[in-house]
Amino acid sequence: MDQPITIAAAYEVPPGRYPDLDSLGMMRELLKGVMRNWPIGPKDVDGLLTSPAGGSSGGIDIYIHDKLISELGIRPTFAETVNLGGATFAAMVHRAAMAIRDGRANAVLCMGAGKFMKPSAGGGEMMARMISDRDLEVPYGTFVPAMYALIASQFMAERNVKPEDLARVAVSARKWAVLNPNARMHSQGPITVEEVLGSRMICAPFHLLDCSVPSDGGGAVLVTRADLGHKWTKQPAYVKGFAEYHPRGTISDIGNPIETGATVCGPEAFRRAGLKPSDIDVAQLYDAFSSTPLILLENLGFCAPGTSAAFARSGAMDPGGKLPVNTYGGLMSYGHTGDSSGMSLVVEGAKQTMGTAGPNQVPNVRNSLIHVYGGMMFDHATLILGREP
Repeated sequence: MDQPITIAAAYEVPPGRYPDLDSLGMMRELLKGVMRNWPIGPKDVDGLLTSPAGGSSGGIDIYIHDKLISELGIRPTFAETVNLGGATFAAMVHRAAMAIRDGRANAVLCMGAGKFMKPSAGGGEMMARMISDRDLEVPYGTFVPAMYALIASQFMAERNVKPEDLARVAVSARKWAVLNPNARMHSQGPITVEEVLGSRMICAPFHLLDCSVPSDGGGAVLVTRADLGHKWTKQPAYVKGFAEYHPRGTISDIGNPIETGATVCGPEAFRRAGLKPSDIDVAQLYDAFSSTPLILLENLGFCAPGTSAAFARSGAMDPGGKLPVNTYGGLMSYGHTGDSSGMSLVVEGAKQTMGTAGPNQVPNVRNSLIHVYGGMMFDHATLILGREP
């Protein structure tokens, strides 16, 4: 039997704008917070996984792990820079777990921090070129909201989803952000469906409030052997199931874009965890735009095809709902932290499972599901955490 693996600690730099810090500076800010909030020292960490730095500004550093080794003063037996876009951080947890089970490390620090370049400063074109086919897509002026809009439009047409249903997802995210003092939109208060639909159009069907909030930030989790996890925290989050799937490389690739990689890695993660969708108490679903949680709810088996819109309208995703979703505000109201955006979902899933999420803690959480993806919904990863092995 595989030895139990835990997440023993989780921390985030609050999302915002840090104009005086570059990507490495954001990493340093994250490390300061980690060392200030976790009872660990350099000798406690023998593994390091990080995401590339500078992706949002075009100056990607794939040797960031080397710089951080020096910053931390550690001498790891296992270290990598990992990049699967937003899926990176759930995949990090799994790669750390595999290294620990293989005897290559005992405690692996998984971290990422970064900036989110403003689209008007050239960030929109740069990001589109990074994730688009240079022959079939780039010549036509690809833009990230427009590519998401293509997927959303197909989903809406085939699954009877209305703009009001997308807006209801944004309303739910804001309800959670109002409970979370660290969320970018916390002080902005709740929003209504009418306010979402009345905000300016970005790219049909998306209004401004259907979109995530560009931010700078970062986060980290400590993945350990179970005995070490209990050394650092009374209630760690156990890694119960994981799977990843990479069904496409561009939006023009073959296949149905609304049947994402979640249809494969979700069921596999459930199988490995020995659980089913009804066993999950909270879900953190990557929400770059308001359509993606609805797509993922159906792809992961929480909702039958064509029913996720009614699920959202019912309040099931909200505080007190049947399946609380994005309990910290999600990318839409907590903040979309550029290179590290997927980490916020992992941190929140771990905190909910450990019972340390603060004012937005859901009562009696036994199992949490995190689903993240990278690129234009290309790279998918599902992670399931529990309070018991």
